Amino acid sequence: MGMTPSGGAGSGAASADGPLVSIGAVLGQLREEFPEVTISKIRFLEAEGLVEPRRTASGYRKFSPHDIERLGRILRMQRDHYLPLKVIREHLDALERGEQVRLPAPGRHRELLDGVPEPPEDVPAAARVGREELLAAAGARPEDLAEWESYGLIGPDGDGGYDSEAVTVAKLIGEVARFGLEPRHLRVMKAAADREAGLVEQVVAPLRRHRNPQTRAHAEATARELATLSVRLHAALVQASLRTRPE
Repeated sequence: MGMTPSGGAGSGAASADGPLVSIGAVLGQLREEFPEVTISKIRFLEAEGLVEPRRTASGYRKFSPHDIERLGRILRMQRDHYLPLKVIREHLDALERGEQVRLPAPGRHRELLDGVPEPPEDVPAAARVGREELLAAAGARPEDLAEWESYGLIGPDGDGGYDSEAVTVAKLIGEVARFGLEPRHLRVMKAAADREAGLVEQVVAPLRRHRNPQTRAHAEATARELATLSVRLHAALVQASLRTRPE
């Protein structure tokens, strides 16, 4: 969105709802409530289409009070309700239309990953299952599970139980097996997943060490969001690689 002729490009530029300020000034205003926010985060939200600052003739971003208020709402929805960007965009659009928006209770929303399999309907996200229940849900044999565990694809927790993610992994292993892929072939996928998880951990580790409990809670939402983007990027890269391979 470009600057209108009446908006100007100087520090005193203004829009219909107030003066326009630089991204640095926006950062200063937001950091009082969101100490973890960065210029890169604001630019990312702009790239995702969640905020549209004006641009000066020389390309500098200029934010209106409405833009800053919108950024605050976005960051609050992420921090307090763990909402993914797709859902946040839908809520913001509804608010712009004057509609009422009901948010999930703070800390109780489970992010729905775009393009990532949901936990099986018979296994709630927070549920834990035993060995026999896992085998039944995946339609697998004990020897299958033993092989998956030997390759590090699945593993029980300290109490010997399995979470819903383990059930999802088990079902997907069964799905790819129909194409002739055996557990030994899937080690490369597990290694890639471990590396991606390490990258996510590098980003969120400083937030988890923060003294502010809200910031620590936001770390979990950030980890989920990064995991979503990582999975989507991985899938896109695989598709791109397949298209560039010779016939």
